[in-house]
Amino acid sequence: MTDTTRSSAAGTAGEPGANPDVTALNDAVHGADTLAQARLAAVMFAARYHGVEMNPESLRLRPDEPAPSPPVLVEWLRETGLWVRGVPMNFRQLMKVDDPAPIVLLLDDGGAALVVGRDRDRGLLVLRDPRGGTGDPLIAVDELRLKQVWSGGALLIRAKRGGLEGEPVFNLGLIARLVWADKRIMRDIAISSITITILSLVPIFVVMRVIGTVLQYQGTATLDLVIILLVVAIGFEMLLSWGRKLMEVILAAKLDSRLNLMIFDRLLALPIEFFEQQQAGVLTYKVQQVNKVREFLTGRLMNTFIDLFMLSILLPLLFYMNATLAWTVLIAAALIAAIIAAFLRPMAIMTGKIIAAESGKGSVLVESIYGIKTVKALALELTRAADWDRRVAEVAELHVEAGQLANWPATLAMPLQRYCSIGVITLGAYIALHSNNPLDAGSLTGFMMLGGRVAGPLVSLAGLMENVQDAQAAIGQVASVLNRPNEKQALTHGLRPRFEGAIEFDDVTFKYEGAKTPALDKMSFKIPAGTMLGLVGRSGSGKSTITRLLQGINRDYQGAIRIDDNDMREINLRHIRKNFGMVLQDNFLFRGTVRENIIAGRPGLSFEDAVRAARLAGAEEFIERLPNGYDTFIQEGSPNLSGGQKQRLAIARALISDPKILIMDEATSALDPESEALVNANILRIAKGRTMVIVSHRLSSLLDCDLIMVLDRGRTVDIGTHHELVERCAIYRHLWFQQNRHLAPEGFDDHAASAPVLTKGH
Repeated sequence: MTDTTRSSAAGTAGEPGANPDVTALNDAVHGADTLAQARLAAVMFAARYHGVEMNPESLRLRPDEPAPSPPVLVEWLRETGLWVRGVPMNFRQLMKVDDPAPIVLLLDDGGAALVVGRDRDRGLLVLRDPRGGTGDPLIAVDELRLKQVWSGGALLIRAKRGGLEGEPVFNLGLIARLVWADKRIMRDIAISSITITILSLVPIFVVMRVIGTVLQYQGTATLDLVIILLVVAIGFEMLLSWGRKLMEVILAAKLDSRLNLMIFDRLLALPIEFFEQQQAGVLTYKVQQVNKVREFLTGRLMNTFIDLFMLSILLPLLFYMNATLAWTVLIAAALIAAIIAAFLRPMAIMTGKIIAAESGKGSVLVESIYGIKTVKALALELTRAADWDRRVAEVAELHVEAGQLANWPATLAMPLQRYCSIGVITLGAYIALHSNNPLDAGSLTGFMMLGGRVAGPLVSLAGLMENVQDAQAAIGQVASVLNRPNEKQALTHGLRPRFEGAIEFDDVTFKYEGAKTPALDKMSFKIPAGTMLGLVGRSGSGKSTITRLLQGINRDYQGAIRIDDNDMREINLRHIRKNFGMVLQDNFLFRGTVRENIIAGRPGLSFEDAVRAARLAGAEEFIERLPNGYDTFIQEGSPNLSGGQKQRLAIARALISDPKILIMDEATSALDPESEALVNANILRIAKGRTMVIVSHRLSSLLDCDLIMVLDRGRTVDIGTHHELVERCAIYRHLWFQQNRHLAPEGFDDHAASAPVLTKGH
């Protein structure tokens, strides 16, 4: 704590009323306001310290609701790009914190207080009333008084580290750093492994002693001691092996958790167009390759380092026993390594082919499951089965080829491996018979056993090169997904204004990747807040593109899009999507109850909020007829709901957050006439107090719109009310009379192609 903070805290502690009793502390912290307001004020104060302004309306807490729970507050803060963690703390830990940033204390009765300073000389924490002004007196409390109103719940808040820096590249180094985060466990595994290795050598030396001494001199006492030593060594080895295995399981579980959290977080940060261009099965297979890397780092790589330690012990011992035999073992192991190295390149090529074939097979499986309704409806079972059979046969054939290729180095190296473990005894016996310094039987047997232990690590070291290639191939597959440009920067940074709903397109041009012509060509229009705008035009005129740009799905456009005079590129992307409602033509409902689906975007809201949104969307009447009402469980794919029912639930889900801008992209196209009539009857109530952008081919559903904009080939042709457009816009008039033939004037030709006329001055 700085001297300034210390003096401030000390001075405050000495003021009258600076050490109040428990009742006075509660009064000072809570005042006459609700406990919910106290917590919100504390969180907003802490966020403001880090330069972030929170919008309390985004939580939609009513005065009669209890105080927001810590998970709700944590999620709210994280949405603004702040780092936050709810942790249990005690008085001593709070005193040790040197960071001057305020800490939010969650009091037992639902209120909150802010730790803003520490007087370590007197053992006092300096608290602030979160709803008070800057000139209000601070409160200094000791441990005893604080414990009576606080049980340890706290929120630690700070600005996210890294600022504008990009995320680290996903590669082998990143995963290695994740493994190194548990270096203590790795240290214990290494120590236990080295100890096990040493203990595994004990039987070898015991055998040498038994053969060389016990049998020669009939040493029964020595034999008893050897047996006891063996039993003790084996017992320790069993105990250490059990402990090492447990630590390896823990290390793998922690690494799996970190990898899964990081991968899922990065996947969700990828833009939508990436998923639109990729096959789900291929993506799934590529991401799952990270398991191979984890197994390599926590398994083979660690075992190789342990083997190298064994070599550092055994090789000097072998050369000490007999240099000639030691050299032969070393040369044999080197030849084995050379054989394996010669096949690394072909094996790498084969591995790449297998990965590509497995990706294709996985794609067929996921696509068939995802599109099972279409498969069944069109009787495509045989066609899909034939495609699956072909993919399976291709993968099986490649695996056979890979097995045949891998069989060659194993077969060629087998004589050399057998020499290291068995053949060396023959050469040793020959040396013993013809050398002036012959080996005794015990030393020869021990050399044979030790030679086999040396060849294994040397071969393993050569095989490590192959494992490294497999791991690099797996990393490449995962990196091809996770290292793509994502929306993380836009999701965590940018302005978070309070929206009113005014929308402006200023000379906006946008072209989809690979397209020859722009989807939007220098489009300009402006509507005030609270406007209900309809978008009409022929297919491909740019209607859905406008809605995609408003959602921030595509951001590489030219020109400017402004929301309430704020450039859309400067607004936080998550803030946009939280405050914009979106209803698509084909909406996805999650597994769960009807209520859970309605409040999916705001899980903290109440049952009454769900009912209100359902009533506004015209969904209440059919929900009440369901077997369990709002608690009816929706299966994957929503088989127990009709298309119209799913669409009305999607509208209710979009309305639950009370968005200032609601986008409906062909939202009523899948509805039956009765359902469409219910939604259209509520459309004016839905539009009250918000801006609506409605895309529809059915012009009758746009009659209540304040303005209707006619598009053609990515340009604004005209904008006005229904009656104005029927009078002056040829394209709109043509579409209107096509859909309402009974109103068409005599001689109307529904095949005529009317030339677009651009109305100026809008």
